[in-house]
Amino acid sequence: MRDAVVTVPICPLFLEPREGSELADEVLYGMVVTVLGEEKGWLRFRTRYRYEGFARPGALGERDALAWEVEARSVVIRPFADVLSAPAYRSSVLVTLPRGAVLAGGAAAGEDAEWRSVTLADGREGFVRACALRPARNWNEEGEECTRRHLAEDALAYLGTQYRWGGKTPQGIDCSGLCSMTYLLNGLVIYRDASIREGFPVRPVAAEAARTGDLLFWPGHIGLYLGDGRYVHSTGKSGGVLENSLRPKDPDYRDDLARSITAWGSVF
Repeated sequence: MRDAVVTVPICPLFLEPREGSELADEVLYGMVVTVLGEEKGWLRFRTRYRYEGFARPGALGERDALAWEVEARSVVIRPFADVLSAPAYRSSVLVTLPRGAVLAGGAAAGEDAEWRSVTLADGREGFVRACALRPARNWNEEGEECTRRHLAEDALAYLGTQYRWGGKTPQGIDCSGLCSMTYLLNGLVIYRDASIREGFPVRPVAAEAARTGDLLFWPGHIGLYLGDGRYVHSTGKSGGVLENSLRPKDPDYRDDLARSITAWGSVF
């Protein structure tokens, strides 16, 4: 086994080592994974949140993964961001990265506060608009109230994104992709599935104790609670990410979901 860095913008992770296999997940640029082996010419690896699957060859780089994990502390927060060859709009695009991709560096490019200097996983230097990046968050430093607010804000940033089974980016995202990415953007690693799993920080809480940023669970589905009876989720039935209400008098109330909640979960 060895650790490696994902060096493609979006790395599909399939259940089986073949074209046409079901998409299990998408692993994003700069994330570190553990390579478990090869099968039929495909790489088999495990993510830091313990999802396993198969990826096409060429998705991983040779950079020192553990050193990169320490250095890569800048996170893309816009839906997509171009990494450019110079701090100028007309410079060439080195790579376009989705929300959640991670880069090293992030300091201001000279005296120009509009740009940030970054390092790609292959060692190339590039530049990203400052508004497209933020430092990696540590929820222990942010505190509970701030983190709860950030979780709601980050989940709502995906509103309107189309539904994609196994997806985890603004190109397309599923229910657990939305919730797990929202938490990951805030420095919290939760299970990437619609269930409370032992070994991860989400624990069951009573419905009346649920607060902004907590999670709602249904059979095979998950959403993020916004407070005041509202939640955001990604649903194949509605085609993507949207808000709904648990209050019957609201126009976006869904009776089927309001009546079928199986659990509430919190990391706090």
